[in-house]
Amino acid sequence: MIGRRIKPHVTEALDRQAAVALIGPRQVGKTTLAQDIAEERGALYLDLEDTNDREKLASPALFLKQYEDRLVVLDVIHRVPELFQTLRGLIHQGRRKGKRTGRFLILGSASIDWLRPSGESLAGRIEYVEMEPLDVTEVGGREGASDQLWIRGEFPDSYLAKSDQDSLKLRKNFMRAYLERDVPQFGPGIPAETLGRLWTMLAHGQGTLMNASRLAAGLSLTAPTVTKYIDLLAVLLLVRRLQPLHANIGKRLVKSPKVYVRDSGLVHALLGIGDYNELAGHPVIGASWEGFVIENLLSVVPDRPSASFYRTSAGAEIDLVLDLPGRAGRWAIEIKRALSAKPGKGFYQACEDIQPDKSFVVYAGTERYPVSEGMTQSVSST
Repeated sequence: MIGRRIKPHVTEALDRQAAVALIGPRQVGKTTLAQDIAEERGALYLDLEDTNDREKLASPALFLKQYEDRLVVLDVIHRVPELFQTLRGLIHQGRRKGKRTGRFLILGSASIDWLRPSGESLAGRIEYVEMEPLDVTEVGGREGASDQLWIRGEFPDSYLAKSDQDSLKLRKNFMRAYLERDVPQFGPGIPAETLGRLWTMLAHGQGTLMNASRLAAGLSLTAPTVTKYIDLLAVLLLVRRLQPLHANIGKRLVKSPKVYVRDSGLVHALLGIGDYNELAGHPVIGASWEGFVIENLLSVVPDRPSASFYRTSAGAEIDLVLDLPGRAGRWAIEIKRALSAKPGKGFYQACEDIQPDKSFVVYAGTERYPVSEGMTQSVSST
């Protein structure tokens, strides 16, 4: 079942808190997972994109009071953000009656940072769980599975399509739906066509340093406006801004974030790349692979570590730096789309600068082995 990896986190959170917010982009499988949990728990499910279900909440406190002994699933909560204040009152009433956990499962298609201000009235009574798309650990060990995931992207419908052609059509429809439905809601006044052009420009520059002025010139906009538009794509969980590592080491460090379209399949769709043969000859192949690896690593590393990259003006560079909690410490990760796992000189220099606890190379091969002294091992993508 889609979401099998995240399901225990959701159910455990429901046993701890009165409300749980399950956050993730559209078509990632949130509804499928929520309906499965709802069936197990005898819950009431409401789709707030459905007119009939929204009309039931014309007087939300009156309606929801009838279900105070059942879990209520509220899908697409960002359509009715004012509900949070009502939920606060209902949770407070339920706590006085001994019903302290498992009251509401809330589904949203925006980032936690965007949704959290709406839910501030539930502070101390809500837990946020982010649902990622598929990752390499979920598609099995079938030969070619990880490459298919890379080419088609991590959204379940796209990955499971009958053919590469069908997958590409699904992704193009997915992007059109975002531009036509979510942009007007989350970014009123932002022209969908312009945002679509920016999205494509970001795919062309996958993994490069953010340069709002250059992007603005190509769109006949101002740099602050472009930054605002990228903020929206980040809120919708479509773009990742990987921040540079700040370290007091007496060297000139890059200060701009790197920008990635988070799903590799969307990168390819935005650039009109339909299959591996087309990707193999395209200049974006290395950057696409890098973004794919980063998203997969961040989806499986526990406890949401701080993620950044490291680069100096002299050329020392680490593709991904993870600061993990506790004794795990700092990890430095080099990403290479090659069958050789040997890192470049800049990676060694960067490791001397920041002294990571562990260092790895993620490459396109299938074996794990030590690379050099102080670099624990090479890690296969598969």
